[in-house]
Amino acid sequence: MATVTLDLKGLRCPQPILKITAKSVDMKPGDVMEAEANCPTFEQDVKTWCERVGKPLLLIQKDAAGVFHCKIQF
Repeated sequence: MATVTLDLKGLRCPQPILKITAKSVDMKPGDVMEAEANCPTFEQDVKTWCERVGKPLLLIQKDAAGVFHCKIQF
């Protein structure tokens, strides 16, 4: 099991989800993708993406600086 980290800060919708989608093809079952983004719509966007592709969203939270942190299981 590998963990891949994506820094998506500074990108705006739809770029963070497009980057997650592009990297998802390299992920193997059991891998975890951790992503950080400060796009205001990122929380809803990543929830929708996970539901659409059938991947569990393990974590989504916003820190005091306004950065969303998420973990997606593959």
